[in-house]
Amino acid sequence: MKLTGAVAIVTGASSGIGRATALDLARQGASVALVARRQDRLDALVSEINEIGGTALAVPTDIADRAQAFAAVAATVERFGRLDMLINNAGLMILGRVQDADIDDWDRMIAINQQGLMAMTKAALPHLLDAARGDRQVADIVNVSSVAGRMTFPTAGPYSLTKFGVNGFTEALRQELAGQKVRVGVLEPGKVDTELDSHNNDEILAHIEENFGGFRMLDPQDIADGITFMVTRPAHAAIAELWAMPSAQA
Repeated sequence: MKLTGAVAIVTGASSGIGRATALDLARQGASVALVARRQDRLDALVSEINEIGGTALAVPTDIADRAQAFAAVAATVERFGRLDMLINNAGLMILGRVQDADIDDWDRMIAINQQGLMAMTKAALPHLLDAARGDRQVADIVNVSSVAGRMTFPTAGPYSLTKFGVNGFTEALRQELAGQKVRVGVLEPGKVDTELDSHNNDEILAHIEENFGGFRMLDPQDIADGITFMVTRPAHAAIAELWAMPSAQA
């Protein structure tokens, strides 16, 4: 399904999966609102999208702040007049054993991975429902979760809590919107070569290197390909769940 004339919001668009997805959707013809905290990176990505003939809007936002999340959606609709796709990609992963953890880190993950995602969804939903009744006859929500949302391991307890929650929220919303032409799907990546690890301490980083340094990780583009696949299906077809892993990890 062509995306010409459609409008997408991508959260976490300043790097990694979000950046690759924004570029991909722009190449497919969508106008893209880039939502993240780092203004300089968003401005650079707007320029890059313009250079390939696309259209993008930088919307500097901390989605953990509910008011900012709602304002980002409002700014997008004010600029482009509609909203057809919401890609909830922004996320934070801070690993560590529960007994040693800083509870403030848990609060930060919950604020971004769950509350931010839900605020963006709540703000976007009326516009997505309007779009689904319009010319394209379909709209999309894609929530980027993690394999840690379907299995867990030591040091990942709080992070897995947030991603198991994303999976549950996504499935409930999918059922609520069934029949209203808003498709809701979740994509669960395995290990991807992004900045996600960078918030962890040296001990955790060494542990990650020990476990994942010996094989080829996924590239952000691999996940962007999956997201683009989900939102370009014909209007009668929906992808509810996509699990993408490095071959060596699977």
